[in-house]
Amino acid sequence: MTRIRRGYIARRRRTKIRLFASSFRGAHSRLTRTITQQRIRALFSAHRDRDIKKREFRRLWITRINAVIRESVRFYRYSRLIHDLYKRQLILNRKILAQIAISNRNCFYMISNEITKEVD
Repeated sequence: MTRIRRGYIARRRRTKIRLFASSFRGAHSRLTRTITQQRIRALFSAHRDRDIKKREFRRLWITRINAVIRESVRFYRYSRLIHDLYKRQLILNRKILAQIAISNRNCFYMISNEITKEVD
């Protein structure tokens, strides 16, 4: 009886998984079972950390806005600024406000002064 030659499908699947894990260290890039486990773990972490990244950036923007606004006016703070923005129905998100606060403080001071004038 002649020898049966195995197909290439399983080898192709393992090669694809190995390409994913080629930058991993040690057995995590060499052994198929370990590669599979690390791949699952890496994809899980990437999915989880995408949400965490959004959260962290929002916190950073809020901190920057609050630092600049407290520096300019003594008893004015971030929460009052956002409240007044919503009252005036101005559509400026936190990312844009933080960029203005860091790059062009005079413009940010002008925006906050206009908002406080109109609300009072």
